[in-house]
Amino acid sequence: MLGRAAPGLLRRAQQLKRSAWLAPAPQRLNSGLPVNIGVLFVPQQEAWVVERMGKFHRILEPGLNFLIPLLDRIRYVQSLKEIVINVPEQSAVTLDNVTLQIDGVLYLRVMDPYKASYGVEDPEYAVTQLAQTTMRSELGKLSLDRVFRERESLNANIVDAINQASDCWGIRCLRYEIKDIHVPPRVKESMQMQVEAERRKRATVLESEGTRESAINVAEGQKQAQILASEAEKAEQINKAAGEANAMLVRAKAKAEAIQLLAAALAQQHGSAAASLSVAEQYVNAFSKLAKDSNTVLLPANTGDITHMVAQALGIYTTLTKTQAVKTQDEIPPAHGDPQPPSTEVLKAEQATSS
Repeated sequence: MLGRAAPGLLRRAQQLKRSAWLAPAPQRLNSGLPVNIGVLFVPQQEAWVVERMGKFHRILEPGLNFLIPLLDRIRYVQSLKEIVINVPEQSAVTLDNVTLQIDGVLYLRVMDPYKASYGVEDPEYAVTQLAQTTMRSELGKLSLDRVFRERESLNANIVDAINQASDCWGIRCLRYEIKDIHVPPRVKESMQMQVEAERRKRATVLESEGTRESAINVAEGQKQAQILASEAEKAEQINKAAGEANAMLVRAKAKAEAIQLLAAALAQQHGSAAASLSVAEQYVNAFSKLAKDSNTVLLPANTGDITHMVAQALGIYTTLTKTQAVKTQDEIPPAHGDPQPPSTEVLKAEQATSS
């Protein structure tokens, strides 16, 4: 009977061995740790810490691993993935004695499974407590306004402090993010009033700057307008002066030509009679315009004697022409042997002409 039962027991042992080799995943006890059945498959991004007879033996790598049943025991299972831990809400006091309620999110990863297993009892709880205490200490160094402005630097300081303390635990903190910051209602109201006052201040400053810019622009426009007006007036005066000068030159040339023509006409035969006729016509025209512009009129004693007036005008003209002739003769140097006329004769001629 023993001989017959031996093949059955052998086949049973082979089936158990085959099932152990083909097991997709190890069975776990109620504690969550896998059971050592000799052949184990470790998943990727996990590290299984094995103890042999109560002492650390080795860390199983992902893939196929062999252990001795009863002697070897899987004591810890560490995940090498990035772990996200919610940091509970806690109260913290800022530098200006304002109580805040702050919560956050912690991202960490197990770098050394051995230290994470034997360096601390509960790594996640230890890191959470460390994050809370570090956050309270960092918030105590900042005022309320700087807490809102320097959230990134605050997160970086918390991460550095956690990494310095958790190095012996085999855990590395990758980043820490503050989720919500709750301030007391009164402080919130005062902050809202401060924001509104700041906005009103900025609006007033912008309005004053706009008014200033507008006044500057208006003044610049007036300045440019005055400059342009003065330049235009200057150009107008220059043009007017140039026009008047040209007109005076034209009138002087015309008068000179008229005088030359008149002199030529007087030098001809019967020129004196024509001059007497012109003087008589001007005399009559002048008397026709008397008492038109004003009631006060000054008249000579012999107003009706036109002949006497014409003779007097011609005498003045003759005296002027003779005086001019004498001056021209004085300016011309006399020729040798020609005696100069005495000045007494010229005076006598002038007196006779004037009488």
